Amino acid sequence: MRAEAEGEGQLGMLMVGNVGVNRVRAFCLDFNNIRTIEDMVFQSPGGFEATTKSYFYQRARELDKNLAQRVINGERFHPSTRSLWFFEPSGDCPAQWYNQWNSGRFKAHCFYSPSTEDCPDI
Repeated sequence: MRAEAEGEGQLGMLMVGNVGVNRVRAFCLDFNNIRTIEDMVFQSPGGFEATTKSYFYQRARELDKNLAQRVINGERFHPSTRSLWFFEPSGDCPAQWYNQWNSGRFKAHCFYSPSTEDCPDI
């Protein structure tokens, strides 16, 4: 969460955490075989870009652990409540990204959520 969104502050990191938890909970689309947080982070293709940077492998701070525990415990934050994807565009958020609808933006990141028909378990 920190490596992907530290510049977005604690709320931004929590939203990235929502996406991660949603991917583990989802039995749909690109996430049928993702069952653990490690599977999700290192999914190929489609995992988190931060895993390619040395910053990702730094020891987690107590704050990082506390934020992660909050999303694991079920806290959800709009617009990432049901999101399975996020990215940082150079401009406005596209209405769709890989055929998924934009659910909102927080600072630099745009969030994308599947329909309830495509992914009812999130």
